Amino acid sequence: MHASVFTLDNPAGLYDPAPNGYSHLARVAAGARWVLVAGQGGETADGALAADFRAQVRQAFANLGIALAAGGAAPRDVVKLTVLIVDHRHARLAVFGEELAAAFGADHRPTCTLIPVPRLALDGMLFEIEAMAALPA
Repeated sequence: MHASVFTLDNPAGLYDPAPNGYSHLARVAAGARWVLVAGQGGETADGALAADFRAQVRQAFANLGIALAAGGAAPRDVVKLTVLIVDHRHARLAVFGEELAAAFGADHRPTCTLIPVPRLALDGMLFEIEAMAALPA
């Protein structure tokens, strides 16, 4: 395991985002090596896509883990997430938070922007997640 090149923070004056699974601010050290992962959906390697939202989220996190590993990174190296959810509602936010904690650990909360969308690239696709990770140079 390598030393972290970033810190996550929640400045005074902003609400506590921890219950929603993210941090407001990431500070990345100069000279860090970036690993950028394109949006990962819930499809398996053979292209199958479950109809269940939680199953898609869980598979998307598995796919994200594979992509991060290929770049030499791990979930705990992620500093920024962008999440797209079809038919977003509070229940889906709760599922996302649970699966994020399962994949990243309950104490790692990268910065995150969640964007409700009417549709994603594939028919039946309900969730997509992209990530930015920071590693030592």
